[in-house]
Amino acid sequence: MLKFCFKVILKKMMNDLTTPIELYLKLRDIFPNTLLLEFSNQYYLNSKKLSIICINSISELILEKNVLKILYPNNIHKHIFIDEKFNVRNIIEDYFKIFKFDKSTCDNFIYNYTGLYGYISYDSIQHFEKIKFNVPIKENYNVPKIRIGFYKNLIVFNYFENKLNLIEYQSDIDKNTNISKLIKLIKKKNFSSFSFNTVGSCTSNVTDNEYKRMVSDGIKFCLRGDVFQIVLSRQYIQNFKGDEFNIYRALRFINPSPYLFYFDYGYYKIFGSSPESQLIVNNNIAYVNPIAGTVKITNNNTNKNNTNKLYNSLIKDPKENSEHVMLVDLARNDLSKNSSDIKVEIFKKIRKFSHVLHMVSRVSGRINKNSSIIKIFEDTFPSGTLSGAPKYKAMELIDKIENQNRGIYGGAIGFFGINSIINTAIIIRSFLSKGNSIFFQAGAGIVYNSKENKELEEVNNKLMALFKSIDLAKKI
Repeated sequence: MLKFCFKVILKKMMNDLTTPIELYLKLRDIFPNTLLLEFSNQYYLNSKKLSIICINSISELILEKNVLKILYPNNIHKHIFIDEKFNVRNIIEDYFKIFKFDKSTCDNFIYNYTGLYGYISYDSIQHFEKIKFNVPIKENYNVPKIRIGFYKNLIVFNYFENKLNLIEYQSDIDKNTNISKLIKLIKKKNFSSFSFNTVGSCTSNVTDNEYKRMVSDGIKFCLRGDVFQIVLSRQYIQNFKGDEFNIYRALRFINPSPYLFYFDYGYYKIFGSSPESQLIVNNNIAYVNPIAGTVKITNNNTNKNNTNKLYNSLIKDPKENSEHVMLVDLARNDLSKNSSDIKVEIFKKIRKFSHVLHMVSRVSGRINKNSSIIKIFEDTFPSGTLSGAPKYKAMELIDKIENQNRGIYGGAIGFFGINSIINTAIIIRSFLSKGNSIFFQAGAGIVYNSKENKELEEVNNKLMALFKSIDLAKKI
């Protein structure tokens, strides 16, 4: 097996002026395909707000169509032709092992950010589980199912200490440094920005009535006993011209969330503001944080008394409660495959977001000895809140009811650490930009006593911040 050893250079700078948005705009023209990941898990782990910019990819693992490509740091490319029976977990685990680090140049701070950054799409579950999707693949929406990479340079914002931490990984293959170049760009006073505008009207892959018929089908499957719950979604498409980074800027303003991300892959970009983690692994504890149960916040609900009424209506709603409890049980079951001492640390807590209230829980488990983080990820993916319960049967039915592939929607995006750390978000409240079109999607959890109009309303409520972000982006 190939192995690549890196020594690490860390440069710290005072920073009380530069924002992640400003720095990203300075960097993106010089360093294309740069990633921006911002997260704050105060709802879950009381961690500080962090922003990380990943620059200069030197190795990637990409699953596109039926070819798994590995681009090694020495510029060797490996292509593996696969079918639906091929399990990618072993390949990803082996890929992790090629990266070695000079311990004399690494400390705990560096290890916390050292690893692979990228995403794993909902559609990729076919290469983790024995399940086959037959729904048509929408070609103009189609992107690689998996893309995770190792980056030569990271810039980590420390807001509490007003510092920028510049991390660089150097190997015998590539001893060139970008540190001086990055410092000059950070100190640069000006940067370029461009306008954004929509072209034509927004369209959906289903009409409102068609979505309600999908909900009716879901209810029938619940009543028949095939599933207890199933999550059914619809997609919107908006053509545009200009710079879609303005949508990200608007979205993080309108809908600040525990996870914010803008991942630029050249011909396509993934960006969003996700409220929900897919999986967090830290200090040998795995966490799943189910969010299920939603109520809209309106202008009439902004004062404290009305907000309290909304809290109470959500916590007492039998449909929302049954949906939530099922998904907490599913999270417990998923974690128990690789963990012991399973705990429900938070149960049915109501959290306020920009346009909705959500019911949130936190389930944890102590990881068993010799369990790999990729195996834990595989056994908790995709989230039950994006599929249903039982999960496998729900995914089979989703494939029959929805009229196109989900792609990235419902997948995971974030960080897979070398030091057995994972911090990933579910790809919801998010956009895919490709070919001057943006795609965005939302779903609702269907149970036996769901109402078609209510589920359609829930989908619209979840998309509200995204529609508003598109409108605001035109004015930036």
